[in-house]
Amino acid sequence: MKLKTKGPLFWIILSIGLFIVGSLYVMLLKSPCDLKKTAYLNVYPGDTQEKVMEQLQKVGKVHSTKQLEFLLNLVDYKDHINPGQYALKPGVTPFHIVRVLRSGLQTPVHLTFNNMRTVEELAGRLSTQLCSDSLTLLNCFRETAWRDSLQLTANDYMCVFIPDTYEVWWNISPEKLRGKFVKAWNYFWDETRLKEASKIGLTKAQVSTLASIVEEETKQTDEMPKVAGLYLNRMRIDMPLQADPTVKFAVGDFTIKRILREHTLINSPYNTYKIIGLPPGPIRIPSIRALDATLQSNRHSYLYMCAKEDFSGYHAFATTYEQHQTNAVKYRQALNKNGIMR
Repeated sequence: MKLKTKGPLFWIILSIGLFIVGSLYVMLLKSPCDLKKTAYLNVYPGDTQEKVMEQLQKVGKVHSTKQLEFLLNLVDYKDHINPGQYALKPGVTPFHIVRVLRSGLQTPVHLTFNNMRTVEELAGRLSTQLCSDSLTLLNCFRETAWRDSLQLTANDYMCVFIPDTYEVWWNISPEKLRGKFVKAWNYFWDETRLKEASKIGLTKAQVSTLASIVEEETKQTDEMPKVAGLYLNRMRIDMPLQADPTVKFAVGDFTIKRILREHTLINSPYNTYKIIGLPPGPIRIPSIRALDATLQSNRHSYLYMCAKEDFSGYHAFATTYEQHQTNAVKYRQALNKNGIMR
C-alpha cells in the first residue's frame, strides 16, 4: 500500500505559514538595535513621533525603522507620547520598545551628587541627569517660600541638599525634586541626630555650616571628629575659628594653598579671622560623613591645628599657642621648600 504524498496545496499553506511566522518574528521579536550595552532614550515634552524615531536611531543604533514605525502607528503612538527616559538593553525587541513607549514605562534615574560647593554647581550636575535645565532648577531652589517654611535663609538653605542617591523619574518637576530633597533632609534629622545637635548646642543649619568647614579643612574621615571638636572648643570660649577655608570662600578662590595676611583682612561675614562664631551659612554642601563627624565630635582640649609638613592631609594639634607656633614653622618651611607661595 503506497503512502499518499502531500499535495501542492499543503506546501503552499506551509510556505505561507512560515512566511507569516518569520515576519512576525522579525516584527516583534528580532532586535532592531545594535547595542553592546544599555542605552537610554530621552523623550522630551513636545517631541513628535518622528523626533522619537530620530533619537531611537541615534542612541539605540536602530538599523531598521520600518517594523517600529508600523507598530507605533498600529498603537496610535503619535497621540500618546509619554515624556521620560527609557532603557534600551542589548537584544531589546520591537514589541518591548513599543510597549514601554506607548505605556510610559520609564526607567528610574538614580540621581547622585557629591563634592558640591554651591547650589549653582548642584543645579548644573543635576541637569546632566534630568530633563530640567540648570537655570530652571536653580530658580526653583532659590524660591523663598519653601525655605521660609523651614526657617532657612538665602545663606544656609543649601543644607537641605543631603548628598546621597535619589531614585527619581528623569522628567520629575523641579518642585517635586525639591520636595524630595526636603523629605530626605527631614528623614536625615531623626531623633538621634537632633539630640546630638542639641548636645553640642547647634541648630541643624549650624551643624551643616560647621560640617562644611570641617570637610574643607580635612579630607581624612578619621580626623573629622577631632577637627570638629577643636572648632567647638573655640566657639565655647568665643575664640575666632580662624578657619582658612572660610577665608578662601570669602575671597572666592578655593585654589589658594597658602593663606596670607592680606587674605585674613578681607571684610566678609565668612572671614572667621574677623568674626566670632560661625559664618552665616555653609561654605559647601557637606557630606553625610562630615555631618555625622560634627555631630559625634571628639571631646579634647585642643585649640590649635596646623597642616602637617608631610602634606599627608592630616593636622598637628596643639593645646597652647606656643606648641602651635612650633608646628606652624615646620609647615611654613615645607611650603617654602616646595615653592608654594600662595
